[in-house]
Amino acid sequence: MLKTESRKLCAETFGTYVLVFAGTGAIIVNDVSGGVVSHVGIAFTFGLIVLAMIYAIGDVSGCHLNPAVTLGFYVAGRFEGRHVLPYLISQCLGAILASITLRLMFPTQLTLGATIPAGNAIQSFFLEFILTLILMFVILSVSTGSKEKGALAGVAVGSVIALEALFGGPISGASMNPARSLAPAIVSMKLDSLWIYLTAPFLGACCSVFVCRCVQDSHCCCPRNEKEICS
Repeated sequence: MLKTESRKLCAETFGTYVLVFAGTGAIIVNDVSGGVVSHVGIAFTFGLIVLAMIYAIGDVSGCHLNPAVTLGFYVAGRFEGRHVLPYLISQCLGAILASITLRLMFPTQLTLGATIPAGNAIQSFFLEFILTLILMFVILSVSTGSKEKGALAGVAVGSVIALEALFGGPISGASMNPARSLAPAIVSMKLDSLWIYLTAPFLGACCSVFVCRCVQDSHCCCPRNEKEICS
């Protein structure tokens, strides 16, 4: 059997693979089917797949599936620094493998569901910043240590992702996840606006920690030496 740390990294790789495969896959299927899935369907696909993965692997790795979330937990003092880089590599690997799979399945698709701003770059940057701040605030509020706990934690996180995708998707793509944007951009070589999705979500997640400290009690952001870190 794999050691605990290896299982966590495998869970993050597979979970992010599933997220990107289902989420960007829904975008691709919507394109090739003439809009059958619809924008609403795409938004709910992202929310539902995250909900499902939280219940499937939440107790293994915490089900971050998002480099910005991992960094947010670290800044909040709820995730050890030595785990950050392995998590980020695992998440990006899973996302890239998913985009490669979709490229093989849909070779004529140009963007593979990449996040591309509909308006100007600054507008999308601030939208991604705020969307990720809200997402990270909810995650910090419903989690213990670096893991989502409780029967409704998955519902809360999945719901906010679907909600934000519903109203933010038409403008910025509502990525909130650097790995989700990095993978299709690399595989499809659509790199022009990638900087937005590699900066805004990280900044939003970090700023969310300070918002959480102002709103929640000490469980939200605890000192790095507490036992629940990386629980």
